[in-house]
Amino acid sequence: MRKIAAILLPLVLLACIPIAAALLVMAVAGPAAGEQLRTVACGTGVPATGEWRPPFTQSYTVSRRGFGREFHPVHLRWAHHSGQDLVSQPGPGPVVAIGPGRVSYAGVSPGGYGNYVDVEHADGVTSRYAHLARIDVRAGQPVTAGARLGVEGSTGTSTGNHLHLEILVRGVATDPVPWMLAHGAPLNGHAVTASPTGPSEGSGPATGAAGDTGATATAAAMQVAVEGVMEGGIGFELPPPGNPRQASLHNPPLPIPDKVKTLYQAAAGRYAIPWTLLAGIGMEETGHGRTTATSSAGAQGLMQFMPATFAAVGVDGDGDGLADIGNDADSITSAANYLVRSGVTDGPDGVVKALYAYNHATWYVNDVLHYAQAYGGGVVLGDPTGCHAPTGNGSGGGDPALPALTSNRVRQLLQWAGSQAGDAYVMGGNGPDAWDCSSLVQAAFARIGISMPRTAGAQRAWLARGNGFRVQPGTERPGDLIFWDSYLGPSRIGHVMLVWNPATRTTIEARSRSLGVGHLSYAAGPSHHIFEIWRVGNMADQPTVTR
Repeated sequence: MRKIAAILLPLVLLACIPIAAALLVMAVAGPAAGEQLRTVACGTGVPATGEWRPPFTQSYTVSRRGFGREFHPVHLRWAHHSGQDLVSQPGPGPVVAIGPGRVSYAGVSPGGYGNYVDVEHADGVTSRYAHLARIDVRAGQPVTAGARLGVEGSTGTSTGNHLHLEILVRGVATDPVPWMLAHGAPLNGHAVTASPTGPSEGSGPATGAAGDTGATATAAAMQVAVEGVMEGGIGFELPPPGNPRQASLHNPPLPIPDKVKTLYQAAAGRYAIPWTLLAGIGMEETGHGRTTATSSAGAQGLMQFMPATFAAVGVDGDGDGLADIGNDADSITSAANYLVRSGVTDGPDGVVKALYAYNHATWYVNDVLHYAQAYGGGVVLGDPTGCHAPTGNGSGGGDPALPALTSNRVRQLLQWAGSQAGDAYVMGGNGPDAWDCSSLVQAAFARIGISMPRTAGAQRAWLARGNGFRVQPGTERPGDLIFWDSYLGPSRIGHVMLVWNPATRTTIEARSRSLGVGHLSYAAGPSHHIFEIWRVGNMADQPTVTR
């Protein structure tokens, strides 16, 4: 309640922001007319794996008519609006339960709700779904997360098809946007497929992990560092092999020599990918080093690199100062580097595309995935939405023509982020009192109506796809985002933070367990392998919708 109340304070109450920073925020210029542009979508539907999920399976828009004092379009007066309006796309669609529970009411309201359904959940929580065109459940019926309740409509006091979603905690309505975000199911407009059977509540990602690996298991798999910068909670299992296959049909997976397995695991740890994926390539290419002769095409070494490719992606894997195509440690570590640079962390499709880049054959991809599964499979630390930066000349810097956020929106953004100072850092945390780096940034921008992906890498890719633009160090402003590499290895963005005061090079961020959420320095940022500063455009997730 402390956080929600802070958001509602008048914007003139800026005591939580130092005067210098507040003045800098005031100085940020916005477009003359305060123009807000539509966001560019990034990613597709993902499966819901936690206890909670959005009330639609298809894409939807989040109306600006949200929780709090709103102007009623029918009664033509200001009044308290007790929920959040959502509109499915491209037209009215099925409405589903946001979590497991029991239908406590299904019928017609004597007031303005029209046809509506109440679902009682654990811990005194009730979810309400109003203005339905049709009701498909009855009172007393148990439901699971994702169970169909009815169809979106415009019954009751309504001016168009939409869903009015309410969250009541012990009978008191609360804002659905922060509540859903804190429970791992942000209302970000993304399509979310039907929930698998039998999920249990976990403390994992906002968008969930793919397959039947629960959020808790994913978070546990991501504990790759005891201290230092971590952001997380998001992962997905290696995709299963498809057809056609070739070598794997008649060559069973061979035992892996201990020395080679150690090299696979070391390289995988350095680049935060499953070691079994490297083992799959090693098995397919050379039987883990059993045959390392130069191929007829000129490929060399345990992981069979072409010399020109190795010259571009080869790295020193054993610390001797050289990147040697014939050295097993260098070959395996370079393969991990190549996969990451080819987008292996961009969802299950990214795994397939990265393997196809390694060897342009569908059967090769399926062979490697078959072997990887035989050696134990694994979880890729990445965003299952598959949000990745565009490719091609001139496409990596976003859209410099975008207007910057208005001063008012920057002020709101930083006021909310600053109010979280002192909170704990928890990998996979989604608030309200514990965050990791990307969930804090995601929640801060949600305060001003901008939805972005859950991980730092996906947030940067989202910007590059046209929702922001890169700026040069020294020209940053309050509210800009800084990205750098961290626990995910030198080739991947692993941390994100908000610029607080460029004059002092300070941020507001969730950096580590020891530091928690607070104002820190980015002065040493240029020493990282990756150091990028981005400005979010003056975006609006959705057009104005009056209901």
